[in-house]
Amino acid sequence: MTNVIACIDDSFLSEYVTKASVWAANKMEAPLTLLHSLEKAPITSNNDLSGSIGFGSREYLLGELTELDEKRAKLALEQGKAILNDAQKHAQQAGIKNTSLLQRHGDLVETLTDIEDSTRLAVLGRSGGNNMNANTIGSHIERAARALHHPILITVGEFRAPTNFMIAYDGRETSDNAIARIIKSPLLKGLACHLVMAGENTEVRRSKFENAKALLEKEGFDVTASLIAGDIYPVLTDYRQANSIELMVMGAYAHSKVKQFFVGSNTSKMIIESNIPLLILR
Repeated sequence: MTNVIACIDDSFLSEYVTKASVWAANKMEAPLTLLHSLEKAPITSNNDLSGSIGFGSREYLLGELTELDEKRAKLALEQGKAILNDAQKHAQQAGIKNTSLLQRHGDLVETLTDIEDSTRLAVLGRSGGNNMNANTIGSHIERAARALHHPILITVGEFRAPTNFMIAYDGRETSDNAIARIIKSPLLKGLACHLVMAGENTEVRRSKFENAKALLEKEGFDVTASLIAGDIYPVLTDYRQANSIELMVMGAYAHSKVKQFFVGSNTSKMIIESNIPLLILR
């Protein structure tokens, strides 16, 4: 059975990642895996002492630095275990019975790639432990979108179980794939659905839009559909604010275009400036 993977670290967003993962695991009736990756942070120094101390002293200092590095690694390991145990207690108190802990040495995205066959949904914070600015995209988000094929739920702050969601639909294949995923998954069932398309109201676009609406309604979704003239970013932002949207759902580009998806794009702006979680569907 595939799992919901909660990617937690020592950042303040990990609490919200855990809450979002518990919600998703309950909705999908899926096991929850709490993942902590021990990514080695490089130790740098601005002082070059190679020419100012003797050979014996250098050997001694190198030994001390090696010992210090080992102590830091041990402390990081113990801290990671404590973080995982705390998150597991929260998950169990929230009613998740099937939980597992996974601690890996190495890069987070590489770990997610390794376990992708057993992954149903990955939950990540918008910024990681090395970036305490909540309103920036951590590098792991872009890299995960390039490497992974399963959906990614991005938390941006305090997480509350959503009662509605908005689909940013543009009529492209990725949007149609997102609709298909939504229909097949229990994750968003029972939530009010807002289907929003920005731009020209041409016959072709309107036909695709109406078809997407019909597919969702056929599966029991209560759909509010709006085709609004204007540029994508301001249309989606204004609609989100005016209708108190609680979860944004977007389709990601194919792998060859993922860079465009993040660099100078409307999607990048949405992720950076959003005050609600985002679900990126592959």
